[in-house]
Amino acid sequence: MALGILTGVFLGEPAGSLKIFGDAYVRLLQMTVVPYVFVSLISGLGRLGVDHARQLGARGGVLILFLWGLTLATLVALPLGYPDWESGAFFSTTLISEKQQFDPLLLYIPANPFYSLANTILPAVVVFSILVGIALISVPNKEGLLRGLDNLSQTLMRITNWVVKLTPYGIFAIAASASGTMRPEALEKLQIYLWVYVAIWTILTFLVLPMLVSRSTAFSFGEVLRRARTVMITAIATGSVLVVLPMIADSCKELLRKHGLDSPDSRTTVDVLVPTAYSFPSAGTLLGLGFILFAAWYAGSPLAADQYPQFLIMGMLTAFGQMVVALPFLLDMFRLPADLFQLYLLGGVVTARLATGLAAMHGVVICLLGATALMGAMSWRRLIQVAAAGLALSFVAMAALGFVLTKVIPYEYQGGDTFVSMRILGPTAPVVSSDDIRPAPLALPDRSRDRLSVVKERGTLRVGYLPEHLPFAYRNNLGEVVGFDMEIIHRMASDLNLRLEIVRLEPEEIVESLETGTVDLVASGLAIIPLRAAERAFSTPYSHHTVGFLVRDHERSMFSSLKKLRSIHDLTIGVPATKYIEQPVSNWLPRAKLVPVDTPRPFLRGEMPGVDGILGSAEGAGAWSLIYPQFSVAVPSDLSVRVPMAFALPQGQPDWLNFVNSWINLATSSGIVDRAFSRWILGQQLGTEESRWSIMRNVLGWGLDEVKQPSGAPGL
Repeated sequence: MALGILTGVFLGEPAGSLKIFGDAYVRLLQMTVVPYVFVSLISGLGRLGVDHARQLGARGGVLILFLWGLTLATLVALPLGYPDWESGAFFSTTLISEKQQFDPLLLYIPANPFYSLANTILPAVVVFSILVGIALISVPNKEGLLRGLDNLSQTLMRITNWVVKLTPYGIFAIAASASGTMRPEALEKLQIYLWVYVAIWTILTFLVLPMLVSRSTAFSFGEVLRRARTVMITAIATGSVLVVLPMIADSCKELLRKHGLDSPDSRTTVDVLVPTAYSFPSAGTLLGLGFILFAAWYAGSPLAADQYPQFLIMGMLTAFGQMVVALPFLLDMFRLPADLFQLYLLGGVVTARLATGLAAMHGVVICLLGATALMGAMSWRRLIQVAAAGLALSFVAMAALGFVLTKVIPYEYQGGDTFVSMRILGPTAPVVSSDDIRPAPLALPDRSRDRLSVVKERGTLRVGYLPEHLPFAYRNNLGEVVGFDMEIIHRMASDLNLRLEIVRLEPEEIVESLETGTVDLVASGLAIIPLRAAERAFSTPYSHHTVGFLVRDHERSMFSSLKKLRSIHDLTIGVPATKYIEQPVSNWLPRAKLVPVDTPRPFLRGEMPGVDGILGSAEGAGAWSLIYPQFSVAVPSDLSVRVPMAFALPQGQPDWLNFVNSWINLATSSGIVDRAFSRWILGQQLGTEESRWSIMRNVLGWGLDEVKQPSGAPGL
């Protein structure tokens, strides 16, 4: 990993080309996960005898569930460790992507197990495998099948071991790509995940789990740690729990002999519990689910309280596989950016080893508790007391860590500054006038002429824009008019070899300015509304607005669905002052009070305390949240409305309209619009016309001639 990071720092953004090798490594890791879960669960359960199965189901199974519950409850404490930092976020397509529905019948009951296997529906695969394994317990003459399953399991493990040998190369590619393209603020936040993970790992590994054994059995705290020490060190060094399973069994049997608890039953219990527990998720595996909570914090949309039950249940079920499968599934379920998984892989170089050590400790604890429980030498009351105390300690420790990280780690929110400093990327057209000099209207004879001919003869394209229409058209900190629409307009003018005259307009000036020729088109992310189409022409849509809400951060969860909003009394929503918008909103939220607003800025400045949220463009709300990070964009899960946006053109100009439409179709099909959308709406490669700092470019000076220089129209 260190070599990969150094390579990324040296090369900079060119190291991003290594990402394909990192992705290939991840796919190879995922390849054997589902088959291995399927085979190992069936063979692990199927080899149990009836008596052992009954006893383990009554006691060992309860202990496994108990440790699962303790670990999952500990996960709830993790967000307390994340610093209270301001953050804003661009609009994300995950807000409108079809959410993975929490359908118990689909996820848990496999009507077609082969479909579940093929589509990586892990909960259904686990349920099916457990049922097959339990049914196999009482099947006669099963030894041949079990040997075959063991052989298949070993085959899958051998493939996995082959892939594991590629780990240095895969991690190198991932680290190089991430460190070469990732912005410093992303790496700054990744260290938060590592600090929190290491802290909670230490509490579970060296305090809570050993104390569960020492307080509820005759074994001392020191004995448990000493017996587990060698096992943990070996597991961390090799990165595999599988190789230490015999060591776990021997350590537990030796400790049982030392305290006079050695017997054929206790030895058999250990021999059964070790491989069986290995087939199920360990505390180390479950702790990895905490990355979802970190990802939600990182993305600026922490999970709401009512989402935690779903997170914990689905997390437990998906943990039967590996995190490389479980985490993308959960990221999709909670509509979090899928590319955050790369952060997990980068941090996983550290956390994966620690998780293996925790899994080894988990195995020791399960065996010791299981053996003593079956012999009646364990106190359930003390076990529960220690678990409660450990859980309380985790919450206190995470709260303290969050306070310390907030104070110690320097952090300055720069999202707003980055957004207002963004510039148009080339090719750009020269801008020959500013708002201070409004173009004169066309002479009466020219108004009746074809506008396309007038534009070509004049050599300039007059473009109107509306204020307060982020991120479609706005002035940056250099006074340039920039944004999603303006980048498209610059490209259009460049293709026609025209200069630009950019004119600021108020909404009520649009129609007159188009008719008189003060402007030739208006570009500000204008929504196509039928009433407006009667007084102006609209071009072919080049994108769409997603209907959403701009809300205060702490109230984001109540906008998660229209159903939840309908249950709120005295709900007040700000809406654009048009009946076309007010009518559907009244249908969605019949009890809400609607307040017309022209701009969200008063709401953002705290001048509208009675308003709960502003309905409008989710894409625009994301941009506003960058400047006012105390606010967020929210798209209810049961609201899926998109409104087309287009340029406004003068009526009665068919040739001009036909040209603009044809150009938009070409720009859409050639990727011009998509590239602008990715940059200005999604915030990808945002505002950084200069490449990421690298030793090769900034120290050695190699490749400077190939770097794109900032382009725009300075001095507006």
